[in-house]
Amino acid sequence: MFKTIVWATDGSPNADRALSVAKALAHQSQASIVVVHVVQRFASEGGLAVHADEENVEAKLTQVVDGLSREGFDATLKIVNHIGPQAAHEIADVARQVDADLIVVGTRGYGPIVGLVLGSVTLRLLHIATCPVLAVPAGARAAGAGAADEREVDAAPGGN
Repeated sequence: MFKTIVWATDGSPNADRALSVAKALAHQSQASIVVVHVVQRFASEGGLAVHADEENVEAKLTQVVDGLSREGFDATLKIVNHIGPQAAHEIADVARQVDADLIVVGTRGYGPIVGLVLGSVTLRLLHIATCPVLAVPAGARAAGAGAADEREVDAAPGGN
């Protein structure tokens, strides 16, 4: 089914919810998990700036990967530096480099207008990724929490 699953994360709770789906799919397929985090750098008066909590996010993701390894998953962390507002291209590039069969991402739950104005990594990934992208909605329950979640996880590999 899947050999390599990319879980793209910005460290947010919505991205964390998507991890449970990535884990369920990886467990079913004996797939490896590649955790991808893009450090977005923006031009500022003092040079290139990053989000204030970036160190915390990177430390958290290192702990997540360690935890995945302890759970028996083949897990790696790829942190990519990016200048500009659109991280989707970097995520898609990593997915190509690791020959990913699937990219799993969380959504922020923005409406269509706000998504257009602010940009959407998930939306862009749907257009540029060379493998399927599974978008886990902001309000989704953790995988395995109920029958509906199991149907979504089981249906995902079919690609419809």
